[in-house]
Amino acid sequence: MIGILEVLLQYIVEIGILIFEFIGVGVIIWTSLVSFYKYVTKQPDTRIYLGKGLAMGLEFKIGSEILRTVVVREWSEIAIVAGIIALRAALTFLIHWEIKEEEKETAVHKEM
Repeated sequence: MIGILEVLLQYIVEIGILIFEFIGVGVIIWTSLVSFYKYVTKQPDTRIYLGKGLAMGLEFKIGSEILRTVVVREWSEIAIVAGIIALRAALTFLIHWEIKEEEKETAVHKEM
């Protein structure tokens, strides 16, 4: 019975990982396409929009990596997953920082 539940959990987690990965990739592609349009039409909020979209896509991908830790069996796999999570979290942090700086710069230009 436990073996059946373990296999069922593995399938559910793998499906969840795929769903989060697809959502993350979809968000990044959609945001990139819209941002390209905004860039071509010279809209001022292009960088902020792109940054927020990339951050959201990365957060979904971090979610998939966290789910991946459920089915990991060896310490070496845990180290790899932890490294991926750390890199994606660092990228997300840097993108959020860039968004805040861009919003500050935009606010200064509006005041002038």
